[in-house]
Amino acid sequence: MTRIDYHRDLKQVQSDGQLAAWLSESNQRAPFDRLAWFEGLAGHCGLAPLIAVAREGGDMAVLPLQDGRGHLHALSNWYTFRYRPLASGSDALLRALAEDLAGKARRVTLSGVPDEDLSAKRLETAFRAAGWRVRRTTCDTNHILPVSGRSYAEYLASRPGKLRTTLKRKAGKLETRVLDRFDEDVWHAYETIYSESWKPEEGSPAFLRAFAEAEGAAGRLRLGIALAEGKPVAAQMWTVEHGTAWIHKLAHREAARPLSPGSVLSAALFRHVIDVDKVGLVDFGTGDDSYKRDWMEIVRPRYRLDMIRPWSPRNWPLLARDALRKGAQYLAATAKPG
Repeated sequence: MTRIDYHRDLKQVQSDGQLAAWLSESNQRAPFDRLAWFEGLAGHCGLAPLIAVAREGGDMAVLPLQDGRGHLHALSNWYTFRYRPLASGSDALLRALAEDLAGKARRVTLSGVPDEDLSAKRLETAFRAAGWRVRRTTCDTNHILPVSGRSYAEYLASRPGKLRTTLKRKAGKLETRVLDRFDEDVWHAYETIYSESWKPEEGSPAFLRAFAEAEGAAGRLRLGIALAEGKPVAAQMWTVEHGTAWIHKLAHREAARPLSPGSVLSAALFRHVIDVDKVGLVDFGTGDDSYKRDWMEIVRPRYRLDMIRPWSPRNWPLLARDALRKGAQYLAATAKPG
């Protein structure tokens, strides 16, 4: 028999042995899928969690959601590389969740969903089968590098000539360090550099620091810093686990741009994760920034799934606009020239 639960208090999740174990490091191999990540989002980023859980026997399906007056969203934000259902067993449990959510919300919007692991397809199928209207659109991109057994030298030889020339000319002008632990001084340097970089204001410095400290304690943090004449000019935060290096944050001082400190520090970190950590994949997160193409080799789409209950009156204006748009697109496509 399928059991459905909803948790707004993450302490309830901690006290649920089966659920806490499923969302632990032992079972979830990426930071964005774990209870500790959701706790950070709730505690530091002001998100209101609603953890939807379906279980039957030893199988479980979990959708980490944000509570929100009938319109639920993914429990994620700008720090989350991707969002996906956390399910074991068959997709019947995902459908059971979709059916039960019809009594909780008129609309569910999940952004940043991958499909290389069929997450988007599984969610779309489950919600459609439960009677929801589903709109699937591309909302972002994800750049990755499959290392494919190469050494750093072999990888570097495949990079664009302009990047290789820049590294050859500028590397000797900078000192780089890669730490595998949290360091107070380096973190302070990162925050200072970020404040002087081209980046927008940091979303939640407290969240990022708490995450870095926890990853450092677990041995997964790779904290890089570049110095020019002893002064920090670039800093980056990566983590490594289960054969994947995740590039979370990077920044450099605008005044140091002629030294290309970001590129030189990136090269040091790529060298470390490829030759020392022996990762099989490097993930540059979301965003289609042009500089990512110099380092990465594959681009993957990220999808937004908008699930709408067609029988909810509050959704009718939205559905009407969709129908009008589709009608206009059909007429434009079928109109005869002249």
